[in-house]
Amino acid sequence: MTAHLDGEIRDGRHHMQVRVYYEDTDFSGIVYHANYLRYMERGRTNHLRLMGAEQQALFEPTETEGAGFAFVVRSMHLDFLKPARMDDVLDVVTWPIAVKGASIMLAQEVRRGEDVLVKAEVRVAFISGGRAQPIPKSIRTLMKADLIS
Repeated sequence: MTAHLDGEIRDGRHHMQVRVYYEDTDFSGIVYHANYLRYMERGRTNHLRLMGAEQQALFEPTETEGAGFAFVVRSMHLDFLKPARMDDVLDVVTWPIAVKGASIMLAQEVRRGEDVLVKAEVRVAFISGGRAQPIPKSIRTLMKADLIS
């Protein structure tokens, strides 16, 4: 059942559906811009989870030994193209476009059917103790496999 909640990976891209609720909208009835960031964060997190790299699990092994590891957003560029409205079912699509030593560049789109509503490029860094660290080889390999798809 959680696979459905987490979305699915098709053709090297993670797809996750989100329904727009009243609480997601502003006074004009369209999705408030900051909520797209929430949808995309869930998409990135579930993408990692489906690849076997749950963020919480990255922290647990080292909590007692010191600082844990995590992916953090380093930079983000967004283009808001069309609005979403209450009850829309959105598809949050995430895929890697570059994998480097300590960072990954991801592309994301929020779609309603064939319409692209929001486009984003997100650079995430892998950190420990507040400093960038090389991404574990297993995660780099998974992300690079998606790049080839």
